[in-house]
Amino acid sequence: MERKELQRICEAILFAAGEPVETERLSFVAETDPDEVREALRELADLYAFERRGIRILRLEDSWQMCSQNDLAPWVTKALETRKPPKLSASQLETLTIIAYYQPTTKAFVEKLRGVDSAYSVAALLNKKLIEENGRLDAPGRPILYRTTPDFLRTFGLESLEGLPEMEKVQFSASAEAEPAEADASTPPAGSDAGAAPAQTVMEGIQQ
Repeated sequence: MERKELQRICEAILFAAGEPVETERLSFVAETDPDEVREALRELADLYAFERRGIRILRLEDSWQMCSQNDLAPWVTKALETRKPPKLSASQLETLTIIAYYQPTTKAFVEKLRGVDSAYSVAALLNKKLIEENGRLDAPGRPILYRTTPDFLRTFGLESLEGLPEMEKVQFSASAEAEPAEADASTPPAGSDAGAAPAQTVMEGIQQ
């Protein structure tokens, strides 16, 4: 199949899907090699960027999604009245950080690192679709394992988990589970010291 035709097919699928589509799925539908799909979409994404189009193709690990450009969010929001990025409290950001770095992991492990009950934060992150269940641990009680979702990657502007800061830069500290004023996950802190930042500050700081 010619590259242009493959790009047209993938472009149409991503536009219609409105959510991430795996490379393997695109490859199956187009009846071509997955590497051909990846290369075709990389070229198409570069073309969108070069021409400064209003939409872009975002790679999320080995899935692809079509979305609007970040700098056009005010116009899109005003026109469609879309929801703002999820607001996360300090405790939710800290819980999310632990799950992101140690996934798949259990609520008990999160609570061990944080030093406080984290049931509310875990439930809130599940509701906001930033984490999801990922089976159960082969241990007494068969506790639920949690991992981050594609929504997590999109919220923090990451292509994959490899984009997270180095592990030694993250410090965890016990904090009250009571929800303080919420922090906007779409706004990075100004001039934060990543080398000594608490977990929630690190997660805010990786937002693009």
